[in-house]
Amino acid sequence: MAAPRPRIEVRGLAMTSRGEIVQRGLDFEVGEGRVFAITGDAGSGKSLLLRHLVGLERPAEGEVLFDGESLWTGGGDAQERLHRRCGVLFQGAGLLSGATLLENVALKLRVNTALSDRDADEVAAMKLALVGAGGHEGRYPCEVGEAVRARAAVARATALDPELLFFDEPTAGLDPLGARRVDDLVLELRERTGATVVLASIDVEALLALADDAVFLDSERKTMIARGRPSELRDRCPEPEVRAFLTRGRP
Repeated sequence: MAAPRPRIEVRGLAMTSRGEIVQRGLDFEVGEGRVFAITGDAGSGKSLLLRHLVGLERPAEGEVLFDGESLWTGGGDAQERLHRRCGVLFQGAGLLSGATLLENVALKLRVNTALSDRDADEVAAMKLALVGAGGHEGRYPCEVGEAVRARAAVARATALDPELLFFDEPTAGLDPLGARRVDDLVLELRERTGATVVLASIDVEALLALADDAVFLDSERKTMIARGRPSELRDRCPEPEVRAFLTRGRP
């Protein structure tokens, strides 16, 4: 089977934070329709890399290409085109606390489309139902549990039917059952929409269940030290810290 065409290409990427190098020499591709994971030890820059991929941080060196087009040398037009094509879910869901779940999803539609308020509400209700958060439309984020908030955040991220989905620790703070339901939801979205998914995560169960491909970032060496399907890295990676991470230290 031919490899999927790359939707995202990272070439010689270096990232800094407060003037210090976090990662350097990052080179990888994200294939169309794949679930691609960014993982690694604490402080390795997983969330920072995700922010670089969606254009919120400028690389210290190297470049990020989308369908062969440079995100930064293409200027504001390239970034605007990307933002219209992607949905992003940051840690903690990031829902507006003073808005209902329906309003949180509908707001993205009202800002980015020509839909009337009524139509935006109808689409938002449909998106909530599709992710299993139907029946909670009129509730505020503080009135529902973590799992429902996570699902509502996914509904908002997918409100514009994006081609690219970026999730930052989507199962953080959830109990095991809630986390597995979010995993199932991510796979369902990929199958239903054909979207390319990139997630930053340290949830080993999620990595093994979801990811077709992954990069492992190391905080000490400040570069990627492994690349491949998580289950294969767990069993055969030559780097002992990667195997220990993916087996949680078990032999």
